[in-house]
Amino acid sequence: MPASAASSPVLTRDPVRDPRQATGPERRRRAGILLLLTLLVPGGAQAVAGSRRWGRIALRVTLAVWAAVLLALVLALTARAALVSVLANPVVLVLLGVVLVTLAIGWGLLWVDTFRLIRVHLLGPRARAATAAATVVALVVTSGGLGYTAWMTQSGRGALGSIFGSGPAIEAADGRYNILVMGGDAGEDRVGLRPDSMHVASVDAETGAVTLFSLPRNLQNAPFTPDSPLWQAYPNGFDCGDDCILNALYMDVEEKHKDLYPDAEHPGAEAMMDAAGGVLGLEITGYAMMDMAGFAQLVDAMGGVDVVSGGYVTHRGARPDGTWGDIWWEPGTHHFGGDDALAFARSRKFATDYARIRRQQCMQAAMLQQFTPATVLTRFEGIVSAGTQIVTTNVPQSQLGTFVDLADRSRGYRMARLTIGAPDFGTANDRFTTRPDYDLVHRRVAELLDEEPTKTGSASTAAPAASPGATPLLALTAAIPAPLLVAEASPAATGTGGTTRPGVDPDDPSTWPSAPTGPNGEPYSAMELMRIQDAGDEAQLVRIASTNDLCAPGG
Repeated sequence: MPASAASSPVLTRDPVRDPRQATGPERRRRAGILLLLTLLVPGGAQAVAGSRRWGRIALRVTLAVWAAVLLALVLALTARAALVSVLANPVVLVLLGVVLVTLAIGWGLLWVDTFRLIRVHLLGPRARAATAAATVVALVVTSGGLGYTAWMTQSGRGALGSIFGSGPAIEAADGRYNILVMGGDAGEDRVGLRPDSMHVASVDAETGAVTLFSLPRNLQNAPFTPDSPLWQAYPNGFDCGDDCILNALYMDVEEKHKDLYPDAEHPGAEAMMDAAGGVLGLEITGYAMMDMAGFAQLVDAMGGVDVVSGGYVTHRGARPDGTWGDIWWEPGTHHFGGDDALAFARSRKFATDYARIRRQQCMQAAMLQQFTPATVLTRFEGIVSAGTQIVTTNVPQSQLGTFVDLADRSRGYRMARLTIGAPDFGTANDRFTTRPDYDLVHRRVAELLDEEPTKTGSASTAAPAASPGATPLLALTAAIPAPLLVAEASPAATGTGGTTRPGVDPDDPSTWPSAPTGPNGEPYSAMELMRIQDAGDEAQLVRIASTNDLCAPGG
């Protein structure tokens, strides 16, 4: 054997590490395997075909990430409140953002190195193009996705900080968290100034079962307990007649009695909590104020909302004759933008406050039902922007986990509900809100809270699960159950006049009675409704609108 031949190195065929020795099909398979390894086990491609040292480092990071994800899943199942509290912490969110950005950069570098290791110049033209395209797509989806998640986390962190306070935790009273939720008039610098929508959500601190008390805006003579600062100004209650209806108290305190709440950021909201507590005989420990302008902006950010209306609902617009005035939405399914959704929820002409309360609850339920993860991802920036304007609350950010956990538990129970006025206290003609019997209200409230909550196997009305850092609105709806979270109907539905409709489920349009029709049995046209109103036949219009409390989420 020649000396030169004896000294030549012996090449070992290893197509994984050296594709020059591989056949065409082997090179294509190798490229696919390396891409899959980088996608599923980042660092795997480097460990088998590149720098084993960097591959081992990347694999350790990958294992650490999967361990953290697994731990989070275990905590989500066993200690949800603790997990959410940790994730809602501003410092943790900052660190999480840094980690996500670091992982995005690292994964991106691994993709670039994997593309180098594949040696695409050894592939055929079609395989070369497919490999390049797959690498770009994978890079965008993985590193881009992590980067986008980091941005969402930091946007959510800022929004959570602007919505939730940093004060002390709100306390449970007699084993319940009683939270006042108010919807205020839209307008510049008027967040919550005239709360037209007022509900108290009483949440069982153990089971999460929710009892919702709805307070009419025109309720008079709201009482205060001796330990309330307002006892000094109104020892006999808020009792100056029509000027002292419940929703006027906010501005009254903001303008005349701020000194009674020297340490409060929103004295008017504190006063409304005292009034709601006096009305119901409960200790109200928390509040949230929703700005109606922010509500409309949120609906637009979501791309609109679908609801099914069981009756005719009036709003302002261009009438058939071209003049400006009242026009009507007919019964059926509607897709509303922000302004129309707000008008539909607030309409009360030719109807009662009960009908409006029911439509507000329906609208909120429809928004939560249609607020899908896809909506959050594709419309995140607009939703966050609206969320920071829509809500002010004294629920501290540190207590977010507690309420998310209670919201999850509440899915197993049917919401109990009581309206402090018609139809639960007489009829609209009884004027209970003008001459309220608060002793009777206190008894009815206590009796309702003493009842065992009704279990239900349905969670269809519950809010979609989401990370609290993802969007402040979803975090808030988890933190404050009731009208923001669920709009579940009582078994016996009631109409705008306070009469019971046996067998009618307000959430099931198939059980609804038909809306009133004209003398010929046909639905009313816009022109007919205009003529009836121009003729001043209000009794006829009240009859036509008599089913507009019936409303359910569409879609």
